[in-house]
Amino acid sequence: MIKTPPHLEIHDDRFGLLVHPMSRLERIATGFTWTEGPVWFGDHETLLFSDIPSQRILRWSEADGVSLFRGNSGFNNGNTRDRQGRLIGCRHGCRDVVRTETDGRLTVLAAEHDGGRLNSPNDVVVSSDGAIWFTDPTYGILSNFEGYRAEPEQTARHVFRIDPATGTVAPVIGDFVQPNGLCFSLDERRLYVAESGSSHDDSVPSVIRQFDVDGARLTDAGVFAEIDTGLPDGIRVDVQGNLWSSAGDGVHCFAPDGTLLGKILVPETVANLCFGGSDGQRMFITATSSVYRIFVDVKGAEPWTRGVGA
Repeated sequence: MIKTPPHLEIHDDRFGLLVHPMSRLERIATGFTWTEGPVWFGDHETLLFSDIPSQRILRWSEADGVSLFRGNSGFNNGNTRDRQGRLIGCRHGCRDVVRTETDGRLTVLAAEHDGGRLNSPNDVVVSSDGAIWFTDPTYGILSNFEGYRAEPEQTARHVFRIDPATGTVAPVIGDFVQPNGLCFSLDERRLYVAESGSSHDDSVPSVIRQFDVDGARLTDAGVFAEIDTGLPDGIRVDVQGNLWSSAGDGVHCFAPDGTLLGKILVPETVANLCFGGSDGQRMFITATSSVYRIFVDVKGAEPWTRGVGA
């Protein structure tokens, strides 16, 4: 019988089919200030991730290790890829959402709403119709550590949607204290959004909320799951419909019905995660000053996380 290693915490037998007990948690890069925004480029066998306070987007590959992808990143936080494979990023300092074109130019996709600047776009996801959805908490304007201190110009901390046809930026949720990570269910009929307001208010529950999706309209479907240690930040869904969330003690894995299956325990506070690797079965974890990797026996739901290009 294989003994469960100390970096795994099993709450349900199904977790053993997702993370094998012999899977090793590796620290593949360290020495950063606050890592975030991991995104896998399967067509380049490369991981990109943000070091927010250092204003850098970094590149990691098995062959070359860590190198600089972009300096002066505007306190870039969350990243994803659109359906054409282009990098989409959220910049705290510039308070916008930008797309990196194939020639390296940056196109601003969203910077204001209703006559005011955005707070500080945090995380982003792209649906199959090409719409871009992003969260806009105030973390980047609370201090000069991961942005520039400023007063909010928005009346709420919204979740926004950028229309793929018109480019219109419209709020779709407005009742979060601090909306953070977000991802879709496999069929895109549900949007999950992390509530991280407990970072500054202990009375705010550390939960992942869920919303029914009807085109550009969302309907509140209640709480999907609660994080019992720390707060939820970045979240991802795998091809079986399980949801993986960052937390204070590592990565928590929930079944599609919200049941906690288990945890990957990480020695640093986890901010975000993504699937990738040449086989699509490596989870990359950004955690405070380091990036970790672990084999998981399931692939990510996004096409470029399954070891292929977008």
